[in-house]
Order: sequence, then structure tokens, then C-alpha cells
Amino acid sequence: MMNALLWEARSWPRGQRPSLVGRLDKGTSGVLLVAKSAAMHAALQRTMASADAEKQYLVAVYGRVTPLRGEIHLRVAHDPLDRRKMVASAATGAPSLTRFERLAYAAASRGGLSLLTCRLATGRTHQIRVHLAARGWPVIGDTVYGEPRWQRIADPSLAAALRDFPRQALHAWRVAFTHPATHARVAIEAAPARDLAGLLAVTGLTG
Repeated sequence: MMNALLWEARSWPRGQRPSLVGRLDKGTSGVLLVAKSAAMHAALQRTMASADAEKQYLVAVYGRVTPLRGEIHLRVAHDPLDRRKMVASAATGAPSLTRFERLAYAAASRGGLSLLTCRLATGRTHQIRVHLAARGWPVIGDTVYGEPRWQRIADPSLAAALRDFPRQALHAWRVAFTHPATHARVAIEAAPARDLAGLLAVTGLTG
């Protein structure tokens, strides 16, 4: 991504250089913000860290998510046994809040599948994946925090589609914020990536 941005910016005025504002987990698709200068990068970082900013994700999970909407209040900390991973806890770690709403449900053996939209009130590392797994709704395709529940699916074609999905089924679909220079409200949306759209079609989780 950065190589492509730098190539596009090769003719930009002196002093301008693209940089990514925030990051997505490896294997997560969706919206990324790009700043064209160091000053704008700093301003956008402050904006995206404020309560005024909205970051919403689409996520497909194993299980029937109930209630239809709610909040997950669990602290998130580094796993003491593996610093590359995070763990959810009621007692230790950084306070973290994920708001969720169920958009669709597909019946399948051993619990079914759900499509959610999740909105981050805090931005901890792997927050959505850790929170949902802690509630018993692991993200489809997540090899770090998920479970191979496709093994429990009786329909062989559906089980194969779930097994073969190559990443976590997580997509940053909407970002909204007040532009730090123009003060206009900006909303940016990205349709689900092709592989995720295909998975939603196969599972019946079309929202």
C-alpha cells in the first residue's frame, strides 16, 4: 500500500508525503485514511481519537448473537504467554468498549452464523476479534482468536466455504469524522471486499 501511495505521490509538491492514519489488522479489509502531509497526519490522528469520530466494521461470526444489539465492556491486555496476542478480562488491561448490532442470521448446525456491525468506542489492538471471541462469537476465518467451528457444519459445501475463507471475516466499512481543516462532516464507506461478499452470499448472511 505504501509503495503504491509513494508512486502516486512522486509528483506532489515539495514537503508533501503520504502517510496512513491508523492501521487495520493484517487480514482485515476496508477503509484506510491517507494524509498528504505531516501536519494533516497529526490533525487526523487527533480527530480519529476523539469521541466525534465513528469507526464501523462488518464482521461475520459463528453463533447466534443475542441480544440483537448491545455493548461489550471488557478490558484488553497483552497475553502474558504470547505478547503478539491480546486477551479480554474484566479486571486487567485497558478499558475497552465495542458496540454491536446483529444484521443477519443464517441457520446452520451447531449454532448458526451471524453478520454484525461493530462500532468501536475505543481502539485497542485486535479489540473486535478479542471481544467477540470472549462472548462466544468467534470471527469466521480468525486463526488467532477463532475456532474451527466449520467442522461442526453438516452441509459439506458450506463447511468447505467456511474452512477455506483465507482471513478473518472483518471489514472496516465506514469511517465518519469532522474534517480538521474544512470542519465539514466527512463519511467514507467501502463495500465488502470480493472474498467477503462471496462468503456472505454462500452463507446467506447478506444483511
